[in-house]
Amino acid sequence: MKQLISSVLEHLRAGEKAVLCSILASSGSSPRGAGARMAVFADGSFLGTVGGGAVEQHALSEAMEVHRSGAEYAKSFCLHPNEVADIGMICGGNVTVYFQYLTEQDIPVLETMLRVIRENADAWLCELLREGRVVEMCVYEKGRGLLHAKALTAAEVEPLLGADAVYRKGEPGYYVEPISQGARVYVFGCGHVSRELVPVLAHVGFSVTVYDNRPGLATREHFPDADQVLLGEFTRFGEQITITDRDYVVIMTPGHQADYEVLEQALRTPARYVGCIGSKHKVAATQKKLREAGVPEADIQRTVSPIGLPIGGETPAEIAISIAAQMIACRAGRLDQFR
Repeated sequence: MKQLISSVLEHLRAGEKAVLCSILASSGSSPRGAGARMAVFADGSFLGTVGGGAVEQHALSEAMEVHRSGAEYAKSFCLHPNEVADIGMICGGNVTVYFQYLTEQDIPVLETMLRVIRENADAWLCELLREGRVVEMCVYEKGRGLLHAKALTAAEVEPLLGADAVYRKGEPGYYVEPISQGARVYVFGCGHVSRELVPVLAHVGFSVTVYDNRPGLATREHFPDADQVLLGEFTRFGEQITITDRDYVVIMTPGHQADYEVLEQALRTPARYVGCIGSKHKVAATQKKLREAGVPEADIQRTVSPIGLPIGGETPAEIAISIAAQMIACRAGRLDQFR
């Protein structure tokens, strides 16, 4: 979303307009299409996706009409069975897309959206709809409340805040979607696999901090997609990092001893995911040391090691893909199915 918002802001600041095509809801037992969006510009270029296939072609055509008329609206599309899979729907065949005409007056809200993403804050996009049209777009940020709101109130949107997008029809109607959920991935080690992993994680929506003790590798030049690159001792990463129960830890330092030092500390945090690269032999030896250090067995067993899904990858890029896939499964609450 960060790249899409940045691009829209560039166009709006240049005095151009944009049409934001957003899937508000889709039929089926899991609304995975909700929240997908695509920005369409006046010259016909676009960024993002609402799923590809037929629905995207319909959306592009409708967006150009919105550019001509300036009138925004929601439209439902009834898809054929082969088109349903294009947007990741499990069953059913209807998808509702909202076509929002963005102008210079929307810049402050978009700037706030970009800021909360960069700061990795807990925040949601909140929209108020009347007669099927968005009449107010604002941001709810944890600790700050509603930002840019004139008609919406916190009491209206707070019951809708959660991990998934919510589209509540009615008069008025509401659309609430998470922008950023405050979780962060901490990658310990700046080796070849990390260099491949960080851009993949950033591309699929994770905020990434990289940590290493080598000044020549822990640099912004090596990790341009990371939100933070920190230099410090592996034995004292807690001096710079506080890991919460929403965070992910990926351990791939230059050596077994450093891996162990980071792992022992990480298991004493409430991290949601703790993965450590290594062979089964290394895993067994590490577990023995952890037990001797007094780490509870329940914490030892929550370590994901060997790390990544067993897809047979061998190159750093392939290993990175397997790790990212496992972390996506964790984010979706499905890690146990792949362990």
